[in-house]
Amino acid sequence: MLVDSFGRKHDYLRISLTDQCNFRCLYCMPKENMEFLPNANLMQADEIFKIAQIFVEQGINKIRLTGGEPLLRKDFAQILQQLSKLPVSLTLTSNGYLIEKYLPQLIEAGVKSINLSIDSLKPQNFKHITQRNGFDKVWNAIDLLLKAKFHVKLNVVVMKDNNLPEILDFVKLSIHQKLHVRFIEFMPFTGNAWEQAQVVTHAEIIDLVRTKYTITKLVDEKHETAKKYQITGAKGTFAIISTMSEPFCEDCNRLRLTADGKIKNCLFSAEETHLLKNLREGKQILPVIKQSVWQKKARMGDQFPENYKDTVSAKIENRSMISIGG
Repeated sequence: MLVDSFGRKHDYLRISLTDQCNFRCLYCMPKENMEFLPNANLMQADEIFKIAQIFVEQGINKIRLTGGEPLLRKDFAQILQQLSKLPVSLTLTSNGYLIEKYLPQLIEAGVKSINLSIDSLKPQNFKHITQRNGFDKVWNAIDLLLKAKFHVKLNVVVMKDNNLPEILDFVKLSIHQKLHVRFIEFMPFTGNAWEQAQVVTHAEIIDLVRTKYTITKLVDEKHETAKKYQITGAKGTFAIISTMSEPFCEDCNRLRLTADGKIKNCLFSAEETHLLKNLREGKQILPVIKQSVWQKKARMGDQFPENYKDTVSAKIENRSMISIGG
């Protein structure tokens, strides 16, 4: 097992396939002109498999493919097919725009659960947040996934000025469909103009939902980041990822691999370790992986105050969200 100095065992790896995306979400991609990684700097399909295989040999049993938008990789089908050979639960986070194109390959690879990012149910507001006209295609992807019996989670980054009024609309989706809505507190990353005043907390969301619905707190699974709830009689669920107001670092089991092959032992870690460079130079990368995991900080990369309202985003040393991977 990959264990850090606080005794946390890590069995979940998130692999970013690209830092490119066909959307331009306000909270994810910096407003200034982005310079994306050239293909030569990205992990290639065989390299992704080799690195993933080493992680699996050390106890990783779940791999999530992220981006950017992972389906933009021209060799996505090859990457998916190779990773499906490993004894892991293989999952995906996507904006849904290209899901229809790859649905047969996802089914063939045994993917059963997909997280789909959608921050508004109103086409005009969707366009405002993503800077793209893609609502109809994304909504169609949700319908296709449900019909194909996927476990579908909708990721909703909540910001007071963007989509706070839509929380009850999202929750309502879970009543008649097997959808699992996950509200995510707005987090600071390089270039995303984070303000604590825009954060809508776990407590605020629950108070709002209770103004209209009777809800039950569900039992959260081990290592779960989302606090799960269900409206009485609903087919689906909703949950809140309370990274800012109620962090869950003490039970963290996640590691991240960026598209350029660097391991981040925490979403907010300032330190990164270059696995791809070592791999290409013919060096052993397992000792590097173990050292990175061992050096993981106790809480949020040791960069945040106890009260999120005291956070000064300009002082946080990190990448933009899109270059880390979702």
